[in-house]
Amino acid sequence: MLGQVLSGSVLGINAYIVQVEAHLEGGLPYIATVGLPDGAVRESKDRVLSAIKNSGYYFNLGRTVINLAPADIKKEGAAFDLPIAVGILSAQRRVKVENLSDYVILGELSLDGNVRPIHGALCIAAQVVKSGLRGIIVPAENANEAAMAQNLEVIPVGSLKETVNFLNGLHQIEPYRADIDDIFSNRRKYIEDFADVKGQEHVKRALEVAAAGSHNIVLIGPPGSGKTMLAKRIPTILPAMSFKEALETTKIHSIAGLLRLGEGLIATRPFRSPHHTVSDAGLIGGGPIPRPGEVSLAHHGVLFLDELPEFKKNVLEVMRQPLEDGEVTIARASITLTYPAEFMLAAAMNPCPCGYYTDPYNECTCSSTAIQHYLSRISGPLLDRIDIHVDVPAVKYSDLTSSRVGENSETIRERVETARRRQLDRFKGHARLFCNARMDPKDIFRYCKLDAQGHKLLETAITKLNLSARAYDRILKVSRTIADLECSNKIEPAHVSEAIQYRSLDRIGNY
Repeated sequence: MLGQVLSGSVLGINAYIVQVEAHLEGGLPYIATVGLPDGAVRESKDRVLSAIKNSGYYFNLGRTVINLAPADIKKEGAAFDLPIAVGILSAQRRVKVENLSDYVILGELSLDGNVRPIHGALCIAAQVVKSGLRGIIVPAENANEAAMAQNLEVIPVGSLKETVNFLNGLHQIEPYRADIDDIFSNRRKYIEDFADVKGQEHVKRALEVAAAGSHNIVLIGPPGSGKTMLAKRIPTILPAMSFKEALETTKIHSIAGLLRLGEGLIATRPFRSPHHTVSDAGLIGGGPIPRPGEVSLAHHGVLFLDELPEFKKNVLEVMRQPLEDGEVTIARASITLTYPAEFMLAAAMNPCPCGYYTDPYNECTCSSTAIQHYLSRISGPLLDRIDIHVDVPAVKYSDLTSSRVGENSETIRERVETARRRQLDRFKGHARLFCNARMDPKDIFRYCKLDAQGHKLLETAITKLNLSARAYDRILKVSRTIADLECSNKIEPAHVSEAIQYRSLDRIGNY
């Protein structure tokens, strides 16, 4: 006897349809699961048998073979429990075969037959839509997430018995419907706001410039100066997420199992802040079966590295590919996967090991050698990919006690979105160029032309202020962004002058 059920699995951030085949015959009790199953899939037979019996179905255990096709791709996770159970019952003719070809079935089973939530429901639901199938049967907790894939019949179930009764037409389940526009608009709100920050006006300006051009930025200042507080508010001034961006971000978080139950959609830009003890696999992604790392979880958002010099050097170096390409490729002997990683890097660091080198209120106890060694932990190639360096001084008491409220995030975001629209118009026709930070030397030469006064100012900065050669392109790109914020087609000397101020780590002997 043979039963066939459709299911799905995730590969990278994409999914594919899996056909679950259950073959039953007489003989000694034996269950074999084939088709490259991982440990969780191999263990499913024990959960499935208990769930079938505890749901009130008789199962005469003989020789049973479960095949997961295509057989040459690794299958992982507990989402195959429910389709395997339905496949076995179908082979016993307890489920109407004609309904099984319409639905993809997903779900983990508990021993009593109840269905538990799974990871990656949105990715699989999107693939079901592409495959032209009628719908998807998912755990009730995943229904909101799966419903984000439009034009799909989403059937929420709570148990194996409920699933079988639905497929047999004995129990009607209304397809889950979600008001996507309402969910999207209601969840595009942030708790943090720049109005909460006292003082630090020049730092807020630097963050506005960084957000307007999607420039990577590093904040340098003593402990307690507000670096982390400022960084956490960067997503609030980035352009609002589009629905397409929200879906891409939600897919990655769904695969990683980071979606809260019933959340369905991530509509605010993610902010990821890994601890400095993170491994290279934790940051970039990896594992025996590769999983997305922090750089991918920050896709379309901000990756914040606090205490930048404290990160292991090999961990920082592996970020060079995603910073350059906007994606990360993880190669294993059996598979190579690519995860998107289009993020804005924000970092924070002390100016010296004790943290008080630039603080006028506290004495620094570090030697010049210790300071140079501390700063040398950040390699030149990584520093090459950070456009803006800004000093964050200790907050003055007068600013802390002031009743003055600064600009809120919404006001700043409006200016940032205006600047981004100018960039999109300028780069129309370029495949991957959508912001100033992504310009290569050829684009810089074309779009960042200076007049004689601007060239003279930049030459003076390079020669007199001892700016390194790597600062040249960065200053031009940041100048272009400042001009966009001012709605200026021409880069003025004032724009160049401001951009020069954002290269503190390039001033030889400054620290």
